[in-house]
Amino acid sequence: MANRAAYFSLAVKADGTYLMLYQGEDGKRHDLKEIEDYLHWKNIEYDRTAVLKAVSDVTAFSCVKISPAQIAPENESVYVKINEARSEAVGRFYPASSNGKKMTRDDIISSLLLAGVKFGLVEEALDSFLEDPQYNQDYLLAKAMPQVEGKNATITYHFNTDLSRKPKLNEDGSVDFHQLETLNPVHAGDCIATLTPAIPGKPGIDVTGRVIRPANVKRIVLKQEKNTQVSEDGCQLLSLVDGHVSLISGSIFVSNNYEIPADVDTSTGDISFEGTVMVRGNVLTGFTVRAKGDIIVDGVVEGAELYAGGQIILKRGIQGMGRGKLNAEGNVISKFIENAEVYSGGYVETDAILHSRVTARGEVIASGRRGLVAGGEIRSGAGISVKTAGSSMGTATLLEIGCAPELMAEYHRLNEELPKMEAELEKVTRTYALLSKRMRSGEKLEPDKLELLRAACQSKLRLGQDIKQSVDRMNELQEQAGEQSGGCVRVKGVIYPGVKVILYNVIYHVRSQIQYCRLIKDRAEVKMVEY
Repeated sequence: MANRAAYFSLAVKADGTYLMLYQGEDGKRHDLKEIEDYLHWKNIEYDRTAVLKAVSDVTAFSCVKISPAQIAPENESVYVKINEARSEAVGRFYPASSNGKKMTRDDIISSLLLAGVKFGLVEEALDSFLEDPQYNQDYLLAKAMPQVEGKNATITYHFNTDLSRKPKLNEDGSVDFHQLETLNPVHAGDCIATLTPAIPGKPGIDVTGRVIRPANVKRIVLKQEKNTQVSEDGCQLLSLVDGHVSLISGSIFVSNNYEIPADVDTSTGDISFEGTVMVRGNVLTGFTVRAKGDIIVDGVVEGAELYAGGQIILKRGIQGMGRGKLNAEGNVISKFIENAEVYSGGYVETDAILHSRVTARGEVIASGRRGLVAGGEIRSGAGISVKTAGSSMGTATLLEIGCAPELMAEYHRLNEELPKMEAELEKVTRTYALLSKRMRSGEKLEPDKLELLRAACQSKLRLGQDIKQSVDRMNELQEQAGEQSGGCVRVKGVIYPGVKVILYNVIYHVRSQIQYCRLIKDRAEVKMVEY
């Protein structure tokens, strides 16, 4: 078969050695350097001018005498070159001279071994050459088995590990500092991290037989810290408690106490947590803290809202500015309470309550250095104990002891809503009466007036029913309050005029200054007895 590339061979004749040049199918000319390299490789002395002239000839076949000497026969040979990475070995075959021998498979393999090739023989390349020899062109005779790189172990965190997120923008373009996602709440049993184990690599072998080592993989394990548990296969980290999860120096921690080292403000946003929240600074106006456990604040609570499934403890108190709210299923303990709304499922204990609405299932105790309650409304399901109630200026102050706080709150809500419903009923009744009178006089009402009449009729009936239900419920609550007794108002210091006392639905107005007394319910009246 014709050679696809230009090639050359040597012929030995009676008068010397000749170089024969054959043009290939690809039309490319002979490479002078390759010819000279071959002659040097075979240690053949030659006439360079004659070789140069032969190469410059573009005829299909050239034959030029390059030496007067008759060389020994040159067998068919292969020049093997290994690339720098030792990933492959390329062979370039040269034809035999006159009387030279053809290479066998074993001859080719021996040449490869002599060149240093010990691995990765490409059998197909050898078969191809032996079946259809092509000279002066490269054959890939050996190739390495590349190494397979492994994969590092990775941990996927199922919570936010970037606590430096910027606040989001509202639709109106304003910045929402409340939702910063700086807290990562978790529940018991939640998977908080997943480990993808390392996959080790596989070594390779280069064409010289040298082992190619893959890069070392990073192996890591999930560490079991407090309140966490690693699954049996070591690939999942589970939370054992409801709480807050955080990533600190590569370790995962779950705590049912969440500590805020400074203020609750624009840097933290609103807080919502499954455990206990501890605030080392203040809680600024407009922000909300919710906790399934306790809320403990070292600083001052401003016009903020706190909701706790346990206790609320304010070491410096609340200055609510008319906006502050404390709502605890447990006790509320505060240095002072001013201009705030407070609900406690337990007791409330403080040094002073000023112009606030306080409701507690248990006692309300103002027994600190001042022990003062002045202004606002104080309601308790068990008792009220103060040093000073009201002020010398006659500040309006309500002290009420009654049934459960939620029932008292319901009564006062209905008491506030009732006048509004009655006023609306009066307005609707006037409209209904006016339109009805026009119809009875024979006047034909316009469609919109007819619709107004129907709406007024429906509203009149609905409001009448709502008012009756509210009055009945208030009477029921009053009866429940009247049936209870036992709680009292204790005054360790002075109770001033302007204070209104309600004991289980019995009202008493303080008309003159009184000292060191207890106010108790005695049948249908409030009596003062010695403290």
